[in-house]
Amino acid sequence: MNSEKEETLFLYQKIREQIAPSLIEGDEENIRQLLLDAIDTNQLQRNVFGLNPILLSFQTALLVVEEIGLKRDSVLAVLLRPCVEGGMLTVDEVKDKFGESVARILHGLQRIQELYQKNPVIESENFRNLLLSFAEDMRVILIMIADRVNLMRQIKDTDNNDAKHEVSQEAAYLYAPLAHKLGLYKLKSELEDLSLKYLEHDAYYHIKEKLSETKKSRDAYIEHFIEPVSQRLTEAGIRFHIKGRTKSIHSIWQKMKKQKCPFEGVYDLFAIRIIIDTPIEKEKMHCWQAFAIVTSMYQPNPKRLRDWLSVPKSNGYESLHITVLGPEQKWVEVQIRTERMDEIAERGVAAHWRYKGVKGESGLDEWLTNIRSMLETSDGMEAMDQFKMDLYEDEVFVFTPKGDLFKFAKGATVLDFAYHIHSKVGSACTGARINGKVVTIRQPLQSGDQVEIMTSANQKPKQDWLNIAQTSRARSKIRLALKETQVKEGLFAKEMLERKFKNRKLEMDDSIMQLLIRKLGFKEVSDFYRQVANGELDPAVIIEKYIELQQGDQPVTGNNVAESAANFVLENSKHSVATNQMADDVLVIDRNLKGIDYQLARCCQPIYGDKVFGFVTINGGIKIHREDCPNAPELKKRFGYRIVKARWSGKGASQYAITLRIIGNDDIGIVNNLTNIISRDEKLILRSINIDSHDGLFSGNLTIMIDDNTRLEALMKKLRTVRGVKQVERI
Repeated sequence: MNSEKEETLFLYQKIREQIAPSLIEGDEENIRQLLLDAIDTNQLQRNVFGLNPILLSFQTALLVVEEIGLKRDSVLAVLLRPCVEGGMLTVDEVKDKFGESVARILHGLQRIQELYQKNPVIESENFRNLLLSFAEDMRVILIMIADRVNLMRQIKDTDNNDAKHEVSQEAAYLYAPLAHKLGLYKLKSELEDLSLKYLEHDAYYHIKEKLSETKKSRDAYIEHFIEPVSQRLTEAGIRFHIKGRTKSIHSIWQKMKKQKCPFEGVYDLFAIRIIIDTPIEKEKMHCWQAFAIVTSMYQPNPKRLRDWLSVPKSNGYESLHITVLGPEQKWVEVQIRTERMDEIAERGVAAHWRYKGVKGESGLDEWLTNIRSMLETSDGMEAMDQFKMDLYEDEVFVFTPKGDLFKFAKGATVLDFAYHIHSKVGSACTGARINGKVVTIRQPLQSGDQVEIMTSANQKPKQDWLNIAQTSRARSKIRLALKETQVKEGLFAKEMLERKFKNRKLEMDDSIMQLLIRKLGFKEVSDFYRQVANGELDPAVIIEKYIELQQGDQPVTGNNVAESAANFVLENSKHSVATNQMADDVLVIDRNLKGIDYQLARCCQPIYGDKVFGFVTINGGIKIHREDCPNAPELKKRFGYRIVKARWSGKGASQYAITLRIIGNDDIGIVNNLTNIISRDEKLILRSINIDSHDGLFSGNLTIMIDDNTRLEALMKKLRTVRGVKQVERI
């Protein structure tokens, strides 16, 4: 406790030195009194890691001052946050004592906390963007990032591994990308490295030890590489400066995983940046001149040339990248750019984070650049007080009751939400409960709303729904549903009319019926049957007019009286049977919704009986993957919010293409033995076979049409019994 008190006082002095000019009279006394009261009444509890909340708040406050450059309002909000969250202080009381700006930051932090409690999938890009749109004041996001960096620094010795794992995953998936978007590269790199340290301990320390072992030689190498290049550039009359750097531990680990190689295999550990000071009209000339000098001294790898000088990236990034073979036969990446280009890459935040591979969103670019400028210029900090988030004024983010997150254009309604879930849900929608309150299908959605759709089996799409729905996706589904309804009503009306004809001992002649429909003024047959279904046309009147037309063509005799009902065959009965036969392998997804448009993923080729799951693709369709698909872990980790449960139902006569990999001794007749097993089974079809032979071994891929995984397992068992076969596996 004494050590914590001493550290808190030390941090207090450091913070006070840096923000004293921005403090208002009474600030220090009010804060001190509030914190002392909290300690005396023992109302502030240690967190799950056993850390002191007051000490944590002082550590975070120093971080926001030193690393981000925030001043009085942000520091006070950070220090008061434990008291507000502990229920000792309200946001209104903060407003009275410390002003509206501090209260606004705390209110924003509270809203973010409420958002967390809805437990959406934090790995999603949508959730990161929702946080940005939820923050009333930009400083809320900056404080959140600083708070997580500080927490990650403090939990290195904790025994609560589950909680450490959770906050580390959030740091990697949520806070590091947010820091990157805001240009806080140092904090972003620290979050990534610390999350790697806690989540993949062995990998982190393996790379760290390797870097430590090679630091002296690496620094010497960079110096050795730069020296002759500097000399030649100077001789050429080019004004420049050179930076040399080593990749972060996290970046090296990502390279090792991507390239599937050891530490020693990451050949671009070094990155040299040549930054040229030249007028804009001579930029290209001097950059290519520097390029010529570097490549004349060191052997370039032409496959690693990236020319964003002649054709800049869409985000404005300009630079020349080339990887060369330096001294000791080591590969070194060299980036050549001008001061102006470097300024765009470093200060143009949107350009930089898109260049690093983080997907952009419309409306972010200019906004983020302005934020970075505000942070980096001291006179711009006052403008932060009035700064409001208008980033996503054209988008809203809403939740399902389970916490799943969806994004819509501003103005979207409950009906749009219902059709986004599924067309059957949309067509049966009667309204919704938004945040517990019952609303109509016309209700516009607001960011942060929790929406629960209400449905009724008796509900049907109506024509005016096309005016209520705002998204093209919902409108197209409504049009389709209206057409389907019209078709069903038409079939119902036609069957009803046919029954009436039978009762009158009449046989409906299509040619006479078509003539009657035209005489009644209908251009479309569907319009005629719709009016019959709606009761606008009386079947009795239709039959009388039909008889008139029939008698006008030929008199009624015993030869053309309609046959009895017992001999009548419904025209579309064959079609009905065919439909039933085709309803074979229906994939039931989530709440037993049948008939959903889906595709079987090519990467794992699922067949009937496999354990499967659905993945919602970007265009809204569903891809079905096997649970053991090689892509499954990455899909679930990165896109958990797009995973839906799936199971097979209604097995029928469908056949699926699967590929088997077979390895064995290259004995005479072994291939014939394999193909004979397949050909003997009349329910199996061999579509293709591809065999390679090498050093007495053969390996081959057999693509087979098969109906379920039970038959597949039986086939694989038979193939393994063939003499000389060493391995049979599904790929």
